[in-house]
Parts: sequence; C-alpha cells; structure tokens
Amino acid sequence: MFMGYSLTPPSFLNTLFNYQKELFFLIIACAMSLAGCTSNQDTDWRNYGGNKAGNRYSTLNEIHKENVKDLKIAWTYDTAEDSARNKLGRNIEIQCQPIVVNEILYGTTPMLKLFAIEAATGRELWKFDPFKNKDPELHPSRGVAYWEDAGDKRILYTAGSGLYAINAITGDVIKEFGNDGIVDLHEGLSHDSLGHDVMNLSVRATSPGVVYKNIFIIGSSVSERGDAAPGYIRAFDVRTGKLVWVFHTIPLPGEPGYETWQKESYKKIGGANNWAGMVLDEKRGAVYFGTGSPSSDFYGGERAGKNLFANCILSLDASTGKLNWYFQTIYHDLWDRDMACPPNLVTVKQNGRLVDAVVQATKDGLIYVLDRDKGTSLFPVEERSVPTQGLPGEKPWPSQKFPLKPAPLSRQVLTIEDITNISPESNAFVKQRFLNTWSGNKFMPPSIEGSLFYAIGGGAEWGGNAIDPSGILYQNV
Repeated sequence: MFMGYSLTPPSFLNTLFNYQKELFFLIIACAMSLAGCTSNQDTDWRNYGGNKAGNRYSTLNEIHKENVKDLKIAWTYDTAEDSARNKLGRNIEIQCQPIVVNEILYGTTPMLKLFAIEAATGRELWKFDPFKNKDPELHPSRGVAYWEDAGDKRILYTAGSGLYAINAITGDVIKEFGNDGIVDLHEGLSHDSLGHDVMNLSVRATSPGVVYKNIFIIGSSVSERGDAAPGYIRAFDVRTGKLVWVFHTIPLPGEPGYETWQKESYKKIGGANNWAGMVLDEKRGAVYFGTGSPSSDFYGGERAGKNLFANCILSLDASTGKLNWYFQTIYHDLWDRDMACPPNLVTVKQNGRLVDAVVQATKDGLIYVLDRDKGTSLFPVEERSVPTQGLPGEKPWPSQKFPLKPAPLSRQVLTIEDITNISPESNAFVKQRFLNTWSGNKFMPPSIEGSLFYAIGGGAEWGGNAIDPSGILYQNV
C-alpha cells in the first residue's frame, strides 16, 4: 500500500512519496477544512520532488505536529493488479511518487500502467497500458513528467525501453510523438561506425526526466555488468520526440575527458549513467544530476584512468547539452558508489553572502555542497592516498576525495570494535572473517584475498531528501 498526505507544513518536509509498497495508492487527508488551499501553487505537486529543484518541500501548513495524529483515510485507489502478482508468482511494487496537476493525480501501477485520478476523490479518469499487446517489461517506475503549451497537455513517462507521450486529459497516445507515440530509449546511444552497437542491450529509465521549455531531458538505467549500454544523457523534443542532443558520459575520441579512460574504452564500457533523476534551474537554463559507476561495477581492468564522467555531479546547458562543469566524487570506481538520488538546488548563506548551490548526497553517506555556477565546493575537500593493491590487470586510482564538511551521515569504516556482540558465537564468527579480510580503508580495492566492502547502504538512496528554504537538509539514512 502506497501512502501519501494531502498537505505538509514548513516544519514537516514532504518525503512521503518514497516508500516501496505494492498494490494500492492510499491517500490520507486531514479531517478538517481545506477551503483556504485553492490555488495551483498550494495544491499542485507538478514535478518529481515537488518542484524542478527537487526540494520535496511544501509551504502548506494546515497539517502540523499537533494535528497529524488526526489524519484519516479519505479514499483508496486500487490498481487491481492482484491477479498479475499471482500470475507472475512474485511481489510487484509501486515506487512511484505521483504528481498532481490541476487537481489531477498522475502515477504508475506495478505493471507500469499510467493512470489519472481525481486527487480529491480517487475517481479514476483513465488508464493507459503500454503492454496491452505485448509481454510486459517490468522495472521500477519512480515518477512521470508533465508538459503543457496552449492547451496541449502531455504526460511523458517510460515503460520498458519506450518513452511515451500521453494526452494528460484523455489518456490517449500522442501519435505525432516519435514512432506512433513512442521513442525507443536506445535512440542516441549507438555509434555503429565506432564499434559499439547497443540496440540489443537493456536500456530503461527508472526515474523521470525533466522538462525545459519544449525539451525533455532524461537519463537511463542500464546493466551493471559487462554487457552494459553507455549511460548517455539525452534530450528529446517534447512535441515530435526527435533527438535534440546527446551528452556522452563515456567520452568519444576528441571529446573532453577521453584521456581519462583507457584507449577505446568507449567501444566496450557502459554505465556512467544517471538513473536516479535530475533537477533543473530554469533561470540559468541548466540541468544538474549525478552519475553512477562504469560497468562492470567491481572491476576496471579495461578502463584504466579516472573515468570521467562516471561518479560525477554534472551541470549541462539544458538547451544544447554542452558541459557547464563537473565535480567527480570517485575516481575509477570499484565499489558501485553511484549517485543514487537527485541533487537539490538551494540558496545558502556563507560568510555573509547568499550562494546558489547544488547539494548532492551520496550512497556512502557524504554530502557535497557546490557553487551552482562554478561546480566548486563551498567546504574544504581533501584528496588522500588510498590503497592500490587490486585484482590482476587492475589499476586502482591512488587518491580519492574526502569532504571535510558536512560530516558524514553514516559510519565510513568498520573496525574490530564495531563487530556484533549479539552473542559470543556471532562475535567469534565475524571476527574470524574480519581478521582474514583486507580492511581499514573505505577505498580498499577488491582482491583475490577478499576485501571488506562497507558503507554503501548507510547513506542516501533513491528516495532522496528534502531541503527547506532556510537551507536545512533532511535525509533518511
């Protein structure tokens, strides 16, 4: 069951649409008058993350700490997919954070059907099935995007390897978009003349893209093994579905960053993708996002070097895809330390002046606060030497970044003192494994002898975080 709340006050940040549940949308409303909340600004939740800055923040204040206990179920929406779960023989789930536009709620079901319901009543308006005449390709779906212009209102969302444009009022496919309403997410990834054909590789999108004017910008979810497609960032025309630009996160010859890879890595290496979503500064015309590790996750013998633009916080010109700046958080990643949630855009006061910043929380519990225009850190970041003894053929990078502020959200290294003491037997078993494993540094490379792999699940995951206008970040860890 998926739970959401109708209103949130400034002191109660809206991170409520991020729970992994199964077959229902359960909307809970406070049993009190909502008469004062009539403007779209107050009632809409138009973007994944609330606004295009991804801040998951609402100014609404009718629900607060004193009356939140009085919330009652107003209505439920059953996606009616129990039979699908039973047929598949496994649980299927909703990870979608719905959007609300003009009092209509749009979301996706476990079987990746797109639906529209009245936000006030739960009455279904329409439902679209992308797999009506074919076998479903199931994967997480965390949200959808909305665009409108002069009465043309569209929902953009992905299912399987397809990007769909759907009429937001009727639920019908926009036939003039792409190929009969669908754009293949392999579009813009292949460069056959260079030796990398990806058309048969898995390319999906688990998080929605962002809309800038009439451009839809999106990342992708690809394999983390050796058969991964490249995680290029693409932009498509919202009206026609035509490819507008491509940013190569694994650079091609002659492009910036090519020298940070082994020669011709682009022909065989994939990943370096934005699967967690992105945010947009419309005034600057800039899109911001984080990327994941190159494939495969734990071995880089075919990709010696720092590996730009994997494991980076990036800013691109939203109109052209031109690189504004990058900030790499991990060099030559061997630990699957993707950027697992979208960044946030916020204005902070530092040394008496206001600074527009982009804030990125990481899987391993670090937070980077960067100048939005320059990509430079507002706080000191040290580069320290790290172990380099790796697997045969591997060339681990000899240094890594350590931000000094803010403090880590979670423990960074496991010591012998941290071993479980739930029982003498458990302590002895874990201690024996610990003493026979390479440890002591969070950047210990994988090894034949065995290396301790730690601090990947204690930080920020895809559910993201929230930031209020005063610059306070709230993070579930």
